[in-house]
Amino acid sequence: MQLQQLQYFVAVAETRHFTRAADVVHVAQPSLSQQIKALERELGADLFLRARGNITLTDAGEALLPLARRILADADTARHEVLELAQLRRGRVRLGATPSLCTGLLPDVLRAFHDRYPGIQLLVEESGSHDLVRELARGALDLALVVLPLPTASPSLTTVELLREDLVVVSSPDSPRPGGGRRAVRITDLEGERLVMFRHGYDLRELTVAACRSAGFEPDFAVEGGEMDAVLGFVRAGLGMAVVPRMVAARSGRGLRVTPLARPGLHRTIALAHRSDVAPPRAARELQRMLLER
Repeated sequence: MQLQQLQYFVAVAETRHFTRAADVVHVAQPSLSQQIKALERELGADLFLRARGNITLTDAGEALLPLARRILADADTARHEVLELAQLRRGRVRLGATPSLCTGLLPDVLRAFHDRYPGIQLLVEESGSHDLVRELARGALDLALVVLPLPTASPSLTTVELLREDLVVVSSPDSPRPGGGRRAVRITDLEGERLVMFRHGYDLRELTVAACRSAGFEPDFAVEGGEMDAVLGFVRAGLGMAVVPRMVAARSGRGLRVTPLARPGLHRTIALAHRSDVAPPRAARELQRMLLER
């Protein structure tokens, strides 16, 4: 049984005329008649009582008509749903990102994406790169913004570099200027300073601690264990200073003093990752394109 045959059957049932039905479905009348006969053979029953100038439904035809209409309506609904997805009218994107990227990079991009595709649902998971890589691998995310290098090499993931971001030092305007008031501070200037430090698993924590140790000292933590918003709040309160991405400092600079790091400074590389063995959905590919453009 084919959808086309059901379409022809409904057209004949509604017009009670083979020639007029053929005009409705835009097919030659002999072809329509052949398909109706093929459908009757498939079902093992006549669907019409054929008399000259008088076409009526048999009991089998009466039973099939509402079912055929329902099947054709469901097929139209399926076509419509798939078309909407293909044209980015509906769907969802599951995106993972580190907390600093949720604060610094994503707001503008997601706003632009939502303005262009208001029917696409955006699901954002905020976590560290370690957790995001794991969620990608198990199929819980379509895309993730992660910090390179990945915590563990993963041949199952494809990564595309997006940007190389500078890190800066933020402090309270009411506290002494870091580095004795110089316009740019060195990592060694952080020795002896009280730092507000992110929780374990944060890429920024590992990067900052590694830089301090490379400079020959252990960082001194005034408070540790916070997420991005908490760290910035503690800095504003004067508990200490912190090393954060420049984009975050630019967005959250109210109540903060922002001091660049002297060359060579500190940087991190942001990449967009997805599974290598599964193509992201159409909506996710469009968000990927917008991120790469920016």
